[in-house]
Amino acid sequence: MMEKKSPHILNASSNLLGFSLIIITSLKITKMSEHTHLDEFAGLACILFACSCFFSFLAIRTQNEKRETKYETIADYLFLIALFCVVLAVIIVTIKIL
Repeated sequence: MMEKKSPHILNASSNLLGFSLIIITSLKITKMSEHTHLDEFAGLACILFACSCFFSFLAIRTQNEKRETKYETIADYLFLIALFCVVLAVIIVTIKIL
């Protein structure tokens, strides 16, 4: 039997959701959001991380093993896509700084 990834996905997603919200807040405070697509990537990452949290929580709570696997897979893919959005945001910030 494969080790359950849902608790790890939930932990990482919730932490990175907070990080993405800090990015959006700092962009609004510095008024940098008008000049880049950074806030769009961070906003999309927030939505995807929140959905990943939701599905990983469902995977932890369900008693049905088939549903657990399905929810965990969805959470995993949402997490990966959100992580890609954060990487794009970091690339944009790096390009802006340089």
